[in-house]
Amino acid sequence: MSSQISILKKTLREELRTQLATLPPADLEKASREACELLRGQNVWNQSNTILFYAPIRGELDIFQLIQYALESKKNVALPAYLPETGNYGAFQIRDLRRDCVSGKFGILEPDKKCPRIELNRLDLTLAPGVGFDAWGHRLGRGHGFYDRLLAQVSGVKCGVAFDQQMVDRIPTETHDVTLNFILTPTRWLAATPARQP
Repeated sequence: MSSQISILKKTLREELRTQLATLPPADLEKASREACELLRGQNVWNQSNTILFYAPIRGELDIFQLIQYALESKKNVALPAYLPETGNYGAFQIRDLRRDCVSGKFGILEPDKKCPRIELNRLDLTLAPGVGFDAWGHRLGRGHGFYDRLLAQVSGVKCGVAFDQQMVDRIPTETHDVTLNFILTPTRWLAATPARQP
């Protein structure tokens, strides 16, 4: 059963990546601005003091413009950093995006190890990228399990961040997959609750 789900996930990843690759850069930039503005209006954002962002890569909605706004609002801002001793990611606080960040293990921007570490159970809000999402809070990652392991330790609100084109009817799930509390797209703020499970 697990191998069948893995095949379904792989196929869906390929389909969604192909679809996103056809979108013009200007459309992606506009969608990112709209999603950031929508998030700023949510109670979850306004009530969160410590927020884990992510460094966007190709095919992910760019939320970096919110980091400076969060810093100016006196929020604690963190980014994931790879921990070679465990093979997982931890959260590290940044105070200056340019000064505190370096290129990480996979070429993704992450905090320098001199930045203070924040325990994952202290995060009020974690913003999670992915390849695909559904309305029940299921997330399709890139297949390595890094974010699932990180999200499993987060006790605060977990919010998936996606382009509208990344929303699908149903994400195939396995036992280790973590369900999110909300999904943010440029046009929607979706609350995922157990009552919405099919």
